[in-house]
Amino acid sequence: MRSPIDITPEALAEEFARLQGKFAAGLRTLSGLAHVDFGATEKEAVHRDGKMVLYRFRGERPPTARVPLLIVYALVNRPYMTDLQADRSLVKGLLDRGEDVYIVDWGYPDGSDRYLTLEDYILGYVGDCVDHLRRSHGVDAVDVLGVCQGGCFSLCYAALEPDRVNSLVTMVTPVDFHTEGNLLGQWARHIDVDLFVDTLGNVPADLMNWTYLSLKPWRLMVQKYVQMADILDSPVEMENFLRMEKWIFDSPDLAGEAFREFVKQFYQRNGLVEGGIEIGGREVRLADIRAPVLNIYAEHDHLVPPASSRALGERVGSEDYSELSFRGGHIGIYVSGRAQREVPQAIHDWLAARR
Repeated sequence: MRSPIDITPEALAEEFARLQGKFAAGLRTLSGLAHVDFGATEKEAVHRDGKMVLYRFRGERPPTARVPLLIVYALVNRPYMTDLQADRSLVKGLLDRGEDVYIVDWGYPDGSDRYLTLEDYILGYVGDCVDHLRRSHGVDAVDVLGVCQGGCFSLCYAALEPDRVNSLVTMVTPVDFHTEGNLLGQWARHIDVDLFVDTLGNVPADLMNWTYLSLKPWRLMVQKYVQMADILDSPVEMENFLRMEKWIFDSPDLAGEAFREFVKQFYQRNGLVEGGIEIGGREVRLADIRAPVLNIYAEHDHLVPPASSRALGERVGSEDYSELSFRGGHIGIYVSGRAQREVPQAIHDWLAARR
């Protein structure tokens, strides 16, 4: 009787030989790879405060944009995802189109940062960076591009300091933290965050990483490593793979007090939707945002579902609100080939029309 799965001994032997060849090639590939580095674009530090550094990127030609663009990244990962390598760089794409791009690097918090609050991050660090750019460029307001949690920070800042934000771009930014199917949001709503932070202090990076990986355990912890066998004989593809792996596991710890506040106000109270978020004793109201807003979301985002991001449109006070959907996931929106073609141009065109 013929097996439903038509696998012959000859086919198995052929596949085994193919894998042997792949693994042998992989040993040669890995031994020949140099140190896997990241960051495709030259940059210089222009402002520092504690561990926070504000960098200015240098493109191949001088910028033509009159208003600088400040990228505010999340706390949970390193910001070089926006400039991973020469052919996968949101930053490079923006520079090539004449933007004057800056980025906030939060550094690696340690025990001395245990009691940093959201006020310190949003009104302190982000506010200082905005003021530095306003002075150095001689402008009243700057353009801001907020990424994921950095998008939440940017929304808060734009609501509290509306006169200092010229235009606001949010990328894969959660707004409604209680949407259906938001597994991360469901987890966060049910943890005792006071006990968590009081016990651990700063939140360990490894714990956060494994939390994110466990949202899609088969894809992120098994399948991608099985598929890695197919690229073992390609030095270029293996270098790209290892560079991404380096970024995933090069994560900072999180300042405990800021983590406590973020979980309570954003995840548990759903404060951007329901109200009640306070930063430095001031209430954050999305209706107070007057700057034009471009909200970019990923259609297959498992961390920030599209519905979570699109909730911004119903609540932002700006009369100039636009949305851009991207056919990809939370990380693909920065590094995929489609993203390199579509996202920087869309951001540049939208900003240029509002300067």
